[in-house]
Amino acid sequence: MKDPYETLGVARDASADDIQKAYRRLAKKHHPDLNPGNKAAEDRFKEVSAANELLSDPDKRRRFDAGEIDASGAERPRPRYYKDFAAEAAEGHPYENRSGFADFEGDDIFAELLRRQAQAARRAPGMDLRFHLGVDFLDAVNGATRRVTLPDGGTLDVSIPAGIEQGQVLRLRGKGAPSRGEGPPGDALVEISVAPHRFFTRHGDDIRMELPVTLGEAVLGGRVEVPTPTGSVMMTIPKGSNTGAVLRLKGKGVARRGAPGDLFVTLKVALPTAPDAELEAFLAGWKPVAGYDPRKELRP
Repeated sequence: MKDPYETLGVARDASADDIQKAYRRLAKKHHPDLNPGNKAAEDRFKEVSAANELLSDPDKRRRFDAGEIDASGAERPRPRYYKDFAAEAAEGHPYENRSGFADFEGDDIFAELLRRQAQAARRAPGMDLRFHLGVDFLDAVNGATRRVTLPDGGTLDVSIPAGIEQGQVLRLRGKGAPSRGEGPPGDALVEISVAPHRFFTRHGDDIRMELPVTLGEAVLGGRVEVPTPTGSVMMTIPKGSNTGAVLRLKGKGVARRGAPGDLFVTLKVALPTAPDAELEAFLAGWKPVAGYDPRKELRP
């Protein structure tokens, strides 16, 4: 396999953030969903994913830089043991017999080292694979099931738990690359990207929105329909409400296994965009209460 640093186009002393940025840029460019039927892009995406998997793991990166594993994550053979053993035998190794040759006990220790190394390589798990999954705002709030396309063209159904947040990573056990030996497969790591909503915004487990109301609804009060993440509900507007007033709908925020968050509704008085003769005539004869000054807070 190619050198992972060359695959991602980063220097050997690149920071973890630099590696992540390089991976995201290349993964987005070569993702199979964006390049349907393009075998070259698919192969490139596999290389990029494998390189990122190795370099994003601090321990694997350290071992690769030290020459202990190769670009695929497999253990490298260590011929230095032959050299060390031969040198020690020539200088008087404790296992050396009087004839100057190492006896079978020394050979057995060396064979055991090789056997354990081979056994560890056979039992090593497959590499973890990283994916990015974009989900709608409401799916992140309420939970959903979405499908991810794997590098080999296969698909994987991912259960999105209710309340998942931007950047959170889901670990799917055993859904990564197969082992090169007899070990278990790696895991699939799915990073979630939540799309913004037209009028909902999230603040922890609470959700906020701005609700336009008519002048009559604000002054006289009334019942109005309000959208929530789980469907519309009716809400009472108190008489004499003003722009900026905040009303709370308990339990209509982010769904959780425990207590869900709330939905906070900020009122905004909206006047008609087209001329309204009756409203103009009414306001022409309307006199504010004595002492009323909406701009008194702005005066020195």
